[in-house]
Amino acid sequence: MALGNNTYVHDFRGTDELYVAAVTKDNNEVGEGYVTGTVFKLAPTANISKTTENASATKFYDNAPAFTINAQGADTLTIEVPALSIANLAAITGKSYDVATGAMSDDEGTPPYFALGYRLGLTDGTYRYVWRYKGTFAVPDEEAATKDAGTDSNGQTLTYTGISTIHKFTKTNDVARALVVDERDNKAVLTTFFDTVTTIDSLTAKA
Repeated sequence: MALGNNTYVHDFRGTDELYVAAVTKDNNEVGEGYVTGTVFKLAPTANISKTTENASATKFYDNAPAFTINAQGADTLTIEVPALSIANLAAITGKSYDVATGAMSDDEGTPPYFALGYRLGLTDGTYRYVWRYKGTFAVPDEEAATKDAGTDSNGQTLTYTGISTIHKFTKTNDVARALVVDERDNKAVLTTFFDTVTTIDSLTAKA
């Protein structure tokens, strides 16, 4: 395992470039076992937060702690956006969408798996780039209140539950949840990061 060797003193400040792409294939085939569809911009975003389920238990033998078992569960991302377009809402929640009329049928649907990409701004003006490989969106709540003399308005809050792939990536020989790259390290080519779903295998190092 590589050890960190860079120390930065900067906070997160801002987020943008919220993209998604349908996961069309995820299996344990070598090479093309992980495939995604066309990347499209989901919406502007006001805030992104992530929590990860973690569990830890220590095993005792001969009345002494012998080892610790750690387990990592799903990632839950909460994303604040404006009111989504009906087409994008239908796409991420698996609802039926009629292109001719622009109407969504609020049927049962089956939420498809999506890759999720975004940037986190840092106070030095650089960005942290992220592609989460696989997850599903919950149907977001909608709230609207009568207009008054104030400036209140209501967007939507998306909940994305991210899990690991089935596919094992070549560079790590393991499944993964996400790719995270810091622009301030100046090591990877990031100009095309959101053109496709960039993975650890497809990310290119700078010459």
